[in-house]
Amino acid sequence: MTSVLRTTPRPADAAPSSTPEGRRPRRERQGPAYIFLSPWILGAVLLTLAPMAVSLYLSFTDYNLFDPPHWVGLRNYTEMFTEDPRYWRSVRTTLLYVVVAVPLKLGFALAVALLLKGMRKGKGFYRSAFYAPSLLGASMSVALVWRALYNDGGTVDEILSGIGIHTGGWVSDPSLAVFVVALLSVWQFGAPMVIFLAGLQQIPGDLYEAASIDGAGRTRQFISVTLPMLSPVLFFNLVLETIQSFQVFTPAFAISGGKGGPADSTNFYTLYLYERAFSASHMGYASAMAWILLLAIGAVTLVIFRTSRSWVFYANEGA
Repeated sequence: MTSVLRTTPRPADAAPSSTPEGRRPRRERQGPAYIFLSPWILGAVLLTLAPMAVSLYLSFTDYNLFDPPHWVGLRNYTEMFTEDPRYWRSVRTTLLYVVVAVPLKLGFALAVALLLKGMRKGKGFYRSAFYAPSLLGASMSVALVWRALYNDGGTVDEILSGIGIHTGGWVSDPSLAVFVVALLSVWQFGAPMVIFLAGLQQIPGDLYEAASIDGAGRTRQFISVTLPMLSPVLFFNLVLETIQSFQVFTPAFAISGGKGGPADSTNFYTLYLYERAFSASHMGYASAMAWILLLAIGAVTLVIFRTSRSWVFYANEGA
C-alpha cells in the first residue's frame, strides 16, 4: 500500500494530457486560416484555374464566339506550325524584341543604380524621378506619345534630320519599328533599377577595401566583386523582365495601330493572338497560341534557372 502511494504522482506533478481534450484538433486550428484564405482560393479557382481549363479545352476546338465549340483535335496546333507564316513572323519579332529589350533595360537599370549608389545628395529625388516611368507603365497614352515622338516628322525624326540622318520616321520603317517598342521598354527601367540599388547597398564595403588593397581598379572591382555579389539580384531581374517581355502587347498595339505594321514588323505574338481571337473570331486557334506561349515562357525560364548554377553566387554557399 505504501509503495503504491509513493509511485502515484500528485495532480500537480501529472504530465499534460496528449489526448484531444488537452489541445485543439489540428483541423480545428487550421479552420481560421482557410477562412482568411478563402477569398484568394476562390479568386484563383474562378479567375485563373477555371479559365485556364476552359482555354485548354478550346485550344482543341473550332470556336468563333457565336456558335458552340466544335472539337477538331490537334488541327489548331498543326495549322499554327505548318500553315501560318504570320505566326512564325510574330515569333521572330517577339524573340528579337526580347533579345534587344531585356539586356538594354537591365544594363541601363544597373548603370543608373551604380550612379545613384555613389551619390551623397539628392539620391532620393533622382531615384523617384527615374522610377516614375515605371509607375506609368506601358499605358496606351504613353505608347501614343512615344509613337508621335518617333513618327515621320516627330521630335526624334527632326533631331536626327538636323544632324544629317534622315530616317523618315522609325514607326514607318519595317527595320526600325520594333526598336521603337524596345526603347519604350528600356525607358521604363525604374523597377529593376530600384532592385539593383537595394542589392548594391547590401554588398559589404570590406570587399571593396580588400580588392583596392590588392591593387584592383574600379573596373576589376566591378567584375570581381560587384557582379558576383549582385548575381542573385541580376538573376531575379532577368527572370521577371524576360517573362514580361514575352507578353508585350499595349505598346505594340498603340504604335502599330493594332495592325502589327509596317509589314508585320511589330506584329508581336500577343498582338497576333489578339487579332486571331477578336478580329478573326478564331478563339480556338488563339487559345492554342496562348498555351504555346505559356509553354515557351516556362521553357525559357527553366533554361535560365538551370544555367544560373554556373553564374549566380550566393554569399552563404559553402557555409
